[in-house]
Amino acid sequence: MTERAAQTREAHKATLIGAGVDLLVGLAKLVTGALVGSAALIADGIHSFSDIVTDLFVLGATHFGRQAPDRDHPYGHGRIETLATLWLGSVLIFVAGAIAWASLGRLLAGDPIPAPGGWAIAIAVLALLVKEAIYHYTLAVARRIGSRLLEANAWHSRSDALSTLVVLVGLVAAQVGVGWMDAVAAIVVGVMVGQVGGRLLWESSQELIDTALPEPEQASLKSAAEAVPGVRGVHELRTRRVGGEVLLDLHIVVPPRVTVSEAHEIGNAVSRRLRAARPDLADVTFHIDPEDDEGQTAHSLRPGLPLRDDVEALLDTAWRDLPAWHDRVDLDLHYLEDRIDVSLFVDRRPDRQDLDATADELRRAARDLDWLGRLRLWEGPGRG
Repeated sequence: MTERAAQTREAHKATLIGAGVDLLVGLAKLVTGALVGSAALIADGIHSFSDIVTDLFVLGATHFGRQAPDRDHPYGHGRIETLATLWLGSVLIFVAGAIAWASLGRLLAGDPIPAPGGWAIAIAVLALLVKEAIYHYTLAVARRIGSRLLEANAWHSRSDALSTLVVLVGLVAAQVGVGWMDAVAAIVVGVMVGQVGGRLLWESSQELIDTALPEPEQASLKSAAEAVPGVRGVHELRTRRVGGEVLLDLHIVVPPRVTVSEAHEIGNAVSRRLRAARPDLADVTFHIDPEDDEGQTAHSLRPGLPLRDDVEALLDTAWRDLPAWHDRVDLDLHYLEDRIDVSLFVDRRPDRQDLDATADELRRAARDLDWLGRLRLWEGPGRG
């Protein structure tokens, strides 16, 4: 919880710094663009102001999206960041369309564009350097705290820097007498902003439909799990993203006759190994398998085998007249290969020949139990 709060504070700090820069840069671009008559510079200023709106939205999304899981949201609130990224991409596409449409109309109308002057070019250069610095700062924070939304906002800043670069080209062209380049530059800005918005829409939509991690990353996770002692195999490994975090579930094959507690601890060891390999892994759900059933019909969809109470009742019917059944002190059941292996522990000390004869007697008496697999008879107390 402390780490999550610290990450949220970092995200807010980076976003607020970016918003302050966007305000100053946007004002400078708009005022300069209006004074020199540069559509490209005005469009770029509008783009900077759109950054302020998204910055405010990112503040809210990171605040609520990084809250701890609760009863209504057991997997956390990361989808809030995903939805915010989706909204951010939509805003960028809208802004891109408006910029490109207005600039295209001005280009076709052939409106004269005066030379902007050296100070307008200087403003563009300064804005370019500042926005590029904000991009690198925000991206570093985003990767440190694992926020895809903050990373998207960093790329929003980068799109502003790139658009300013294009505007700068247009301003220099207008300064040397090629005024129509200003409108062309504004159209290019619109296209570039639209591309960024489209990419954000695509990535966030992939997350909303629970797209898995790339194959190489899944293979790396599988290899890490299979390297844990006691693991005989891993299958049905499934991944998805929620905000900046990864959720994982998998089936772990363990030796068939280990105790429940040992199998569970093997699963815990796998979980620890995976979390160490992937710090953004927020949740690991493992299912223990005593045999490899990869590609087979799920056991829950097959006809079920009898559980212990029914097994004991059926065995009591078959063995009620046999002394070994009444001398039992423990009964182990192993559900393997669609059968139930039975290990019967008896509290007596017969010689080996008597033990084998008793086991044969038990097998003959239970021959009508079609679910019965291996039958083993042991002397002494059970394994508890």
